[in-house]
Amino acid sequence: MHQIVTQMDIAASPERVWSILMDFPAYPQWNPFIRSLSGVAKQGEKLRATIQPEERRAMTFRPRVLKAANQQELRWLGHLGFPGLFDGEHYFHLTTLSNGGTRFAQGEQFSGILVGLFMSRMETATKAGFHAMNQALKARAESQYRSHPIDACPPAADLCVSEPTAPNIE
Repeated sequence: MHQIVTQMDIAASPERVWSILMDFPAYPQWNPFIRSLSGVAKQGEKLRATIQPEERRAMTFRPRVLKAANQQELRWLGHLGFPGLFDGEHYFHLTTLSNGGTRFAQGEQFSGILVGLFMSRMETATKAGFHAMNQALKARAESQYRSHPIDACPPAADLCVSEPTAPNIE
C-alpha cells in the first residue's frame, strides 16, 4: 500500500469549505486537479470524476462513495481496470480549528498489484495536483470573507479580512 497525504489550514468555516466541496458542478471553475465531478455524495453511490494532474492526460473513473459525513469527510474508492489491480481510496477530511477555521486534509491510499509499477511515475504529479487543489480551495473559501465588511462576518470574526476604511475627518 502507498499513501499520499496533504493538508492545509483555511481561514473559513467547515460549513463554507464543505459547501464548496459539495458543489460538484462548479469544479471546472476553480479546481485545477479534479476537473469535473458529478453524482450524489451518498454512501454506496457512484460518482464520475475526471482528474488531470498538471502536464498529464485527463483520466475519468467511476468511484463508489464509501463515506459522506456532512462537514467532516468525503471518501470514495476507485479502480483502474478491475478491483485489486490498482485501487485508490481518496478522501477529503475537515477538522474545525479553535479559531473557527478549517484544517483540510486530502489524501489517497493506493493498493493493488500494479501500485509498485505506476506509483513512481504518478506520485509527484498526484501530490502536486493535491497541493494545487488545496490552494484553489483555500482561495475560494477565504474570498467570501475578504469581500464582506467585518460586521457581516460569521461568529469567528477573527477569520475575516476587511478592507481598511478611511478615517472620518470633519
